[in-house]
Amino acid sequence: MCEGREARVNTGLTPAIVGDDVMTEETRGVARRRGWEAIVELALAEDIGAGDITTLATVPAAAIAEGTILAKAEGVISGIEVAEFVFQRVDSSIVFEALVKDGQRVEALTRVARVSGAARSLLTAERTALNFMQRLSGVATITARYVAETEGSVSHVVDTRKTTPGMRLLEKHAVQHGGGRNHRFGLADGVLIKDNHLAAIGGRNRVTEAIRGARDEAPHTLKIEIEVTTLDQLDEALAAGADVVMLDNMSNAQIAEAVARRDAVDGSILLEASGGIVLERIRDLASTRVDLISCGALTHSAPSMDISLDLDIR
Repeated sequence: MCEGREARVNTGLTPAIVGDDVMTEETRGVARRRGWEAIVELALAEDIGAGDITTLATVPAAAIAEGTILAKAEGVISGIEVAEFVFQRVDSSIVFEALVKDGQRVEALTRVARVSGAARSLLTAERTALNFMQRLSGVATITARYVAETEGSVSHVVDTRKTTPGMRLLEKHAVQHGGGRNHRFGLADGVLIKDNHLAAIGGRNRVTEAIRGARDEAPHTLKIEIEVTTLDQLDEALAAGADVVMLDNMSNAQIAEAVARRDAVDGSILLEASGGIVLERIRDLASTRVDLISCGALTHSAPSMDISLDLDIR
């Protein structure tokens, strides 16, 4: 599903996903598929239920069909492997031929795949396969637009946990297909101390106490990230030894100042801009030299790509 390298910021925030130096490509593919096959099964059960009544009532059992999956809009394709799995899960005799790869940019009216087999099976699988491709290609496409605005800079666009319930694995791979990078997958993948954690801790030195507490309790393999809302909190986080500092809802000028303060202390500490991140702001943010720009809109606001299946029944 994910061609080429694993696009990931080297922050230590996602240690649950083993790196290229340990896992073979075949092993990584198996691990990924085990994570999303259940999503496909649920989607098929939701759509088919007790059976495709219309198709069974109107289409002859012996009918054979060929079809073309067509991207009707320009964008970046994601979900080819998922669509193939949908068709073959409905009927293993269906032949699926991918004409493009995940992560490939296409023009409007590009043929992205061909399918052939029993007409009934193709019609039953059609909607679920297209739903996945439309959703994932939409995520990849909007991600590519954000990434393009960082060209020539040191900044990287990363996603968040603001994903569609149950779709996180697929949506995060779609972000990779669009050229973006993944933040932590789930709560167990890294320490990220947010404002509500700090509120629960309380006290004047809660930033320092939170970082120290996390350092004492978390495995040494995990890096410690903390969210701050002021430059004073940033200074405290830098002094306390945070590995990554999230700059929440800061202006571009504040972020530029944060980068300068970080550089004066330890240039290896990563800074992440978050909150109020829109496409029109990305280029200016990248000019501040902030390391990471995290954007929930990559997954929670991505419009679906218009993709269709045109069938020729014989």
